[in-house]
Amino acid sequence: MNFDWNVIWTHRAALLDGAALTIGLTVVTMLLAVPGGILLALMRLSSNKFLSSASLAFVEFFRNLPLILVIYWAFYVMPIAFDVQFSALTTALVALVLNISAYNAETFRAGINSIRKGQMEAALAMGMSRRQAMFKVVIPQAGRRILPVLASTWISLFKDTSLVSVIAVSELAYTSMQIRAQTFRVLEMLTAMAVIYWLMGYPQAKLVDWIHKKYGVKE
Repeated sequence: MNFDWNVIWTHRAALLDGAALTIGLTVVTMLLAVPGGILLALMRLSSNKFLSSASLAFVEFFRNLPLILVIYWAFYVMPIAFDVQFSALTTALVALVLNISAYNAETFRAGINSIRKGQMEAALAMGMSRRQAMFKVVIPQAGRRILPVLASTWISLFKDTSLVSVIAVSELAYTSMQIRAQTFRVLEMLTAMAVIYWLMGYPQAKLVDWIHKKYGVKE
């Protein structure tokens, strides 16, 4: 069997661009999905039944659909249903944010519920409004508790960005498959893709382990 590992070096610029887009998608998605998750969690915890029901419906809908189906839906159905047309990259970002926001909502809700009610009562007794108490007292404490979970979600998201390759977003998986199709070097390109994902993912996994040890609440 003939191997041509030079194909990886020849296409290094394209592979690096794909890797950079993978990281970029992960970062931007999480930057949008964290506040989205907080908003959905607060809606779920609200005494307003409409807000609580709307949040519950959103979370249950997107948490129980395969991400790849959400991506296909956003790309093929959303333009028809809502008469909007986004680029493949924007569509991928929308699908990822919707999915991760649903998971983050449950993470934040669990974190907020884990804070003793006395914390809120003490803040209210000091003259804070309920909103101030939530954002200045409860959420900062909940954030520390859920940081390890958010870090794990980050790792899952990083790997799941490969799914957006199905709508031709030029991240690492799509770029590798395109080079494979052009050069017919299946083993070399799949190996290169695996190695690049591992080299990017391993330091992130080790960082998650460190966050668990450093910030994990053990009470």
